[in-house]
Amino acid sequence: MFASMELNDANLQTLTEFLRKTLDPDPTIRRPAEKFLESVEGNQNYPLLLLTLLEKSQDNVIRVCAAVTFKNYIKRNWRIVEDEPDKISDLDRTAIKANIVNLMLSSPEQIQKQLSDAISIIGREDFPQKWPDLLTEMVTRFRSGDFHIINGVLRTAHSLFKRYRHEFKSNELWSEIKLVLDTFALPLTELFKATIELCQTHATDINALKVLFSSLTLISKLFYSLNFQDLPEFFEDNMETWMTNFHALLTLDNKLLQTDDEEEAGLLELLKSQICDNAALYAQKYDEEFQPYLPRFVTAIWNLLVSTGQEVKYDLLVSNAIQFLASVCERPHYKHLFEDQNTLTSICEKVIVPNMEFRSADEEAFEDNSEEYIRRDLEGSDIDTRRRAACDLVRGLCKFFEGPVTAIFSGYVNSMLAEYAKNPGENWKHKDAAIYLVTSLASKAQTQKHGITQANELVNLTEFFVNHILPDLKSPNGKSSFVVLTMLHKCPSIFFLQLPKEQLLQAVPLLITHLQAESTVEHTYAAHALERLFTMRGPNNSTLITAAEMAPFTEQLLNNLFKALALPGSAENEYIMKAIMRSFSLLQEAIVPYIPTLIGQLTHKLLLVSKNPSKPHFNHYLFESLCLSVRITCKANPTTVSSFEEALFPVFTEILQNDVQEFLPYVFQVMSLLLEIHSNSIPASYMALFPHLLQPVLWERTGNIPPLVRLLQAYLEKGGATIAGSAADKIPGLLGVFQKLIASKANDHQGFYLLNSIIEHMPPESITQYRKQIFILLFQRLQGSKTTKFIKSFLVFINLYCVKYGAIALQEIFDSIQPKMFGMVLEKIVIPEVQKVSGTVEKKICAVGITKVLTECPAMMDTEYTKLWIPLLQALIGFFELPEDDSIPDDEHFIDIEDTPGYQTAFSQLAFAGKKEHDPIGDAVGNPKILLAQSLHKLSTACPGRVPSMLSTSLNAEALQFLQGYLQAATVQLV
Repeated sequence: MFASMELNDANLQTLTEFLRKTLDPDPTIRRPAEKFLESVEGNQNYPLLLLTLLEKSQDNVIRVCAAVTFKNYIKRNWRIVEDEPDKISDLDRTAIKANIVNLMLSSPEQIQKQLSDAISIIGREDFPQKWPDLLTEMVTRFRSGDFHIINGVLRTAHSLFKRYRHEFKSNELWSEIKLVLDTFALPLTELFKATIELCQTHATDINALKVLFSSLTLISKLFYSLNFQDLPEFFEDNMETWMTNFHALLTLDNKLLQTDDEEEAGLLELLKSQICDNAALYAQKYDEEFQPYLPRFVTAIWNLLVSTGQEVKYDLLVSNAIQFLASVCERPHYKHLFEDQNTLTSICEKVIVPNMEFRSADEEAFEDNSEEYIRRDLEGSDIDTRRRAACDLVRGLCKFFEGPVTAIFSGYVNSMLAEYAKNPGENWKHKDAAIYLVTSLASKAQTQKHGITQANELVNLTEFFVNHILPDLKSPNGKSSFVVLTMLHKCPSIFFLQLPKEQLLQAVPLLITHLQAESTVEHTYAAHALERLFTMRGPNNSTLITAAEMAPFTEQLLNNLFKALALPGSAENEYIMKAIMRSFSLLQEAIVPYIPTLIGQLTHKLLLVSKNPSKPHFNHYLFESLCLSVRITCKANPTTVSSFEEALFPVFTEILQNDVQEFLPYVFQVMSLLLEIHSNSIPASYMALFPHLLQPVLWERTGNIPPLVRLLQAYLEKGGATIAGSAADKIPGLLGVFQKLIASKANDHQGFYLLNSIIEHMPPESITQYRKQIFILLFQRLQGSKTTKFIKSFLVFINLYCVKYGAIALQEIFDSIQPKMFGMVLEKIVIPEVQKVSGTVEKKICAVGITKVLTECPAMMDTEYTKLWIPLLQALIGFFELPEDDSIPDDEHFIDIEDTPGYQTAFSQLAFAGKKEHDPIGDAVGNPKILLAQSLHKLSTACPGRVPSMLSTSLNAEALQFLQGYLQAATVQLV
């Protein structure tokens, strides 16, 4: 039931005050305000209060703040997750959908954008089934003639439909797109034609043109989304209208729309960029239908490229135009357009080389905004650079014209290097372009992760590296050091498996030296290059560079990496932190002598970033590095775990007290790692924290669940007896966590992990009073929703219970809940479903448990359960010999273990905090087949003659043959 907040002035005033406090830079004011809003967001009318504020508040700052808060509220809570409480009442949902479109269209642009995003989030969940009138409501606004409203509709439609660009094909998706096309395609086309006519009518009115060109850009984006999955019949029939107008817009040049700003793309550039994308989409996916229009688009885009300047504002347009050419030249039936030697020379000279060159604008970005420069260059950020597009075009041309293209470029490379040699200080840009040309020529295929995977045999990389890279690495001077640092990261990550190892080893100490460079780009590229080098694999899949080969450089490497974190602009440099992690991983025990110093630096850094976590990648690698420090040092000497706890616990305590949500899953993982290293006791410092780990608020956040379960498992493994002795009052809380998890389809496996640890490690008498209730809860869930994942976990649990407490105890607890229930479980669940169990340890537990039921449970031999003895044995032999049954019923909405529902912070698994697989049976049973043979032998000696006669009359011949094989292997006979 929802608590209600009345829609009155007092509540609006309260909300206004708290929203204002959330904007306060002082965390002591801001944090409590955020916590208050979080605490009331489950109340009825809360979202409607926000909408009222953003519509009626006199303070524009509060209106925008309410809009942003509303959008984030929708983002967090709109999706209904099975088994999770619904945070928004049905009345609020209905009221929001009834009012939001009108509100969005009548709001100023800043608020309109936030509400448009909110509509697309709601639409992603509710459209079309639960919001069937959304499209018709939007389309009718096209007739309003008011382009503020029309652009609001277009912007919302764009955010709603752009997911079609990356959704997997499915019948559900097709039917949704068909519905959209039926309602939207014709009005969109009519609007497109009308807007183009209006552009001609208002050709001299700059203000009208700005609005109209914004509309045309949005219409072009919608065209791309609606045509992405397949060529719709409507657009095929109307291709003439769209393509003729797109072509006309590509060649249009209205002086009024040209901007003086050299940085920011104008409306004309944005529109033409999108049209290039649309043309590339048709050229790639619908080439047959697009063929009549292709030559004129190639001509128009070629002319555009040749006539467009080097200013930054044209970057998106130029890179999209080049990408169009790249997508066309790769298609076999367009290759005739490029075959002529003059055409190839012209493309190389007029398009590729000019866009490979390092511009003064790039130099400014490199010097003034190094973080953005690095992001664009290393990660291929959202805005593709001209260089990347030019590289793609080189690779595309090499598909059919490798020889001629390589020959043309070789000439350019040689002349650029000759120019550089004349005056390295002045002509460094020539060498930079030469390097880009060589790397793009050298790579026919490459991946983000592994660099080049297929090489152009006409380019000698080794010779180029030795003659033109190593000398500059050794003695960089002036601007040419910039060229070097380009290669610092390009060379090892791009030439990966193509350079001889000796050359890579020569580069290592030089790269380590470059970590000290003051330039952010230079020391970042050096760190990135080292990190890639350390991940490279040799022929036998071990690291290409070994810890022994790194021995002479270890101290300098670690020193320089940690010093680089102190350089201006790199306090939270994710590439340096990733290189630290990778260095620890490569060097292993070689880092032990340095850890006492380094752990202090890492914990100090953790304390600083926990105040305001803003760089998720940096933080992740920081925690990975902490895990490696712990792992490697404690492997050499487990007693050092206490010194890590002394260093880390004060910071962890502060993170827990301040509820730094982003860091909690990491802290729980590192604590698990530390606790698992302890021999067989649980330190008092951990026991003090134990009650806090059971607080319901921690379990509300999905991202906390896997690491918290693992931490509780560590508590149980190391201190089950301690908990039973000194914290017995907390056992109901522990079982409460199990009960919450078991009720959720997404997290029930985590509930079983916890339950299995309770059964395995808690003293039996400490949980006697709760056992029956545990089984009742499991049966209620089985009756309510029986998924494959639940059944598999349930089977492992009951067999572990059997291994731990004995087969008689298992049979008795089932029959105490309901007479003959034990037989029902065997018949309806164990026998038909055991084949589905997967995982080595899980299979072993089930095999040993079933063997105990067969051979250590008297009721199986002399009651009505006896009829199940042979089917159960048959199922066990099938379990040993038949392939695993991994089928899943069609009607089952199977939630994968990795699925994290909702929009909350997903669980970030630390690779280096990994947990070893635990086998509760251990060495007591080596081969379960031998155990079955020995146990049957023991049973047959207790009741001679019965077992062989049951087998010979009822067991299937093939199963009997397998069983005889087990008996022979165990050298026993049945009597």
